[in-house]
Amino acid sequence: MAGHDLDRSLGLYPTMMISMGAMIGSGIFVLPALGYKKAGPAVILAYVLAAIVVLPAALSKAEMATAMPESGGTYLYIDRALGPLFGTIAGIGAWFSLVFKSSFALVGLGAYLLLFAPISQAAVTYVGLGLGLFVIVLNVSGTKLSGRVQALVVSLVLVGLTAYTTNAGLLIDTSRFTPFTTHGTSGIVTASAFVFVSYAGVTKIASVAEEVKNPARNLPRAMLGSMGIMTVLYVAVVGAVISLSDPETLETGGPGGTASLTPMADGAGALFGGFGVVVISVIAVVALTSMANAGVLSSSRFPLAMSRDDLLPPRLRRIDDRFKTPRNSVLLTGAVLVLLIAFVPVVELAKLASAFQILVFSIINLALVAFREADVPSYQPEFTSPGYPYVQVFGFLAGIGLLTQMGTVPILGAVGIIAGSTLIYFAYGRSRTDRTGALGTIVHEYRGEKDDGLASTEPE
Repeated sequence: MAGHDLDRSLGLYPTMMISMGAMIGSGIFVLPALGYKKAGPAVILAYVLAAIVVLPAALSKAEMATAMPESGGTYLYIDRALGPLFGTIAGIGAWFSLVFKSSFALVGLGAYLLLFAPISQAAVTYVGLGLGLFVIVLNVSGTKLSGRVQALVVSLVLVGLTAYTTNAGLLIDTSRFTPFTTHGTSGIVTASAFVFVSYAGVTKIASVAEEVKNPARNLPRAMLGSMGIMTVLYVAVVGAVISLSDPETLETGGPGGTASLTPMADGAGALFGGFGVVVISVIAVVALTSMANAGVLSSSRFPLAMSRDDLLPPRLRRIDDRFKTPRNSVLLTGAVLVLLIAFVPVVELAKLASAFQILVFSIINLALVAFREADVPSYQPEFTSPGYPYVQVFGFLAGIGLLTQMGTVPILGAVGIIAGSTLIYFAYGRSRTDRTGALGTIVHEYRGEKDDGLASTEPE
């Protein structure tokens, strides 16, 4: 239908770069010091543990993406599996979390920007706003263009990070890793909960599945390939940061004696000489901008998909005739992004959003179970998750376990997102849809009723 069709313009490489671009950000340039303060050198294991907990969700999403290669990702799968109420909660919550994460990236780059740019602290906000507007224009102008820029930027950042870790290996200080576990097993688990958001980008490419060439082949490869590469990269970079940096600087080098906000730059002088801090800071600014671009590209597809299902106003489903992008959805996402940068303490609210990320990653495993058990005829994935259902049960329980380590405030934040999304569903979407999802099919069969077909995976 004219005005409603997206262009399949993303090949395997740019698709992987979108996924990796969403992960090469705060997980490398900001969070290592926070994790170090909670687990000591064993924060390396925290990144590995977080990857293990994320893997079942990645496998589940890879399967569902090949069965439903449409825009919407997390929202689409949970909606079709568990029904529109859960879909609304997942869609708005995932959108909310990604927008905050993108805002956090653009605000967080300020700490690195101040290390080499002759600007005031007050001007950092204006730089973030400028970059935010650039990201919005880039996303409105075309997915193919945005994907190409993303691929170029991420490739350059990867070269810089490889040089960082390779050279750090030549200067490794083993004494910085002794003792290795300073806060016990509980410290590793707690640190895993906080760095979990580092991997959130791995499945975000599912939200642009409708714009990926040969999705049955490229989506699983891009998800699992980017996750494997990033896990190795995280371990290497965090190990390098610990080896190069003074422990006290990592733990207390931030504002007011908090954990350092620039861990990658803390030991860069020893690595690259006096110019090292500038080199790493520039890489950080570029990478965090890339992360924001990937976040807007992915998150803007949630309102698009929800509008197609009549859970949000119809204008959000409009596709720009010239650029073939969801213009109104991108503009809405961009407007919220700019407002957050200008007026909201994003760093604190990003922590609240991260708890919802863990919750969504847990629920996505249940969505796959619902599809498999309902045996919906239209659900025909070309990639199937290995280890079903044990992998999905582990992913759900492990995610809930990590969620309990986030603390009271982030958990209350997740509850608030759920309550707000539920209100939107009953105020707008409930009267406009009668789908029940795959879960409804299971209930009908249990009651001995005829399947009414409302669990179809096809968009309405």
